[in-house]
Amino acid sequence: MNKLHSLFVLALMMGTSTVFGQMQMTNTALQQAKIDVVYLASDYLEGRETGTAGEKLAAEYIVHRFSGIGLSPKGDNGGWYQSFDFDFKTNPHAASGEARTGNNVVAFLDNGAANTIVIGAHYDHLGQGNFSSLHAGERAIHNGADDNASGIAAMLRLATELKEGKASGNNYLFIAFSGEELGLFGSKYFVNNPTINLGTVNYMINMDMVGRLNEEKVLAVYGVGTSPAFRSVLENIRIGGIKITTSDSGVGPSDHTSFYLKDLPVLHFFTGQHREYHKPADDSGLINYNGLMEVTDYIMALLEQLDDDAKLAFSKTKDESEDDQKVSKFKVTLGVMPDYVHSGTGMRIDAVLDDKPAQKAGIQDGDVVIRIGDMEVKDIYGYMEGLSHYKSGDKAKVKVKRGDKELEFDVVF
Repeated sequence: MNKLHSLFVLALMMGTSTVFGQMQMTNTALQQAKIDVVYLASDYLEGRETGTAGEKLAAEYIVHRFSGIGLSPKGDNGGWYQSFDFDFKTNPHAASGEARTGNNVVAFLDNGAANTIVIGAHYDHLGQGNFSSLHAGERAIHNGADDNASGIAAMLRLATELKEGKASGNNYLFIAFSGEELGLFGSKYFVNNPTINLGTVNYMINMDMVGRLNEEKVLAVYGVGTSPAFRSVLENIRIGGIKITTSDSGVGPSDHTSFYLKDLPVLHFFTGQHREYHKPADDSGLINYNGLMEVTDYIMALLEQLDDDAKLAFSKTKDESEDDQKVSKFKVTLGVMPDYVHSGTGMRIDAVLDDKPAQKAGIQDGDVVIRIGDMEVKDIYGYMEGLSHYKSGDKAKVKVKRGDKELEFDVVF
């Protein structure tokens, strides 16, 4: 525990005012969440790349927290870890890579119930940006505070409250997944090698990037169509002024997908993308910790409202292959990060990337794209459809709404 203790000191230096662990139990939920995020997103863990020493340190920390909460191990052979072997490739098209082992961390809260709810979040990230990085500079540690130290902190807070006896009508399996950034390796391995009977799983909650709740307090909830029980409950929860935007699909680029493909209801919670996404700048000082508390309050309210229900029915949702095909047709990019939690008409831009077509044309952060050429853009799917009609070198008139004004820009792809 010496290495962990040194990180607790680091947390104190960075602004938290409590001591972690069994020495004192005076932490508030907010203070504890800060410690969790600061620890996991520190340079000491070197970006938590799967199969590295940094991932191992993060896993040890999560084990320590699970144990301190009073959960039981539910990994392989009665331990905390579920290990999986994989071939690490920085280039997915490479013929071979480096043999590595990743570790899911698995804990159980046994309430003596017939059914179990899985609550998960991935803890791995990009290391020094050898793959999937959007950083244009020199190699640097990608700390992944929002992606996804925030999700782990949220899971640990829920575990603490559920251990105190809230929503005790189900058992709870808590899983910190690794290998998510490489292609959902950890969650795919778990559902194919479960440490409990998947037939007893009621539904799965996934928290991936829940640390940047915006001023409008919009929370995206995906997978709402995977059970007929979800929508009416979600829409009636009133917590902290949170407004939700929903998607029915159970398929998406995070660990809930692995469970949906096993015919289990899933919900994925997400506070939105930002310009620090997959860059070294995704640091703990940018987390909205009060917002993180409100998000976990919202999820806790959901668990409580569904607690007395029988096992939820599963529903298949729209096949996402059509949208995937649209994406695969892209030959150009506008060079922006879409705001995935925008619930109005059009596609709002969260961030304009440097030296890309949008920036060169004069488009700004916060602009809402409402037309690309002759294609009206009502949402993110209209935006994707609009881009699919162009190739490199083409020109298009892009109309945006900026405040109360509509502006038109000449974009060269």
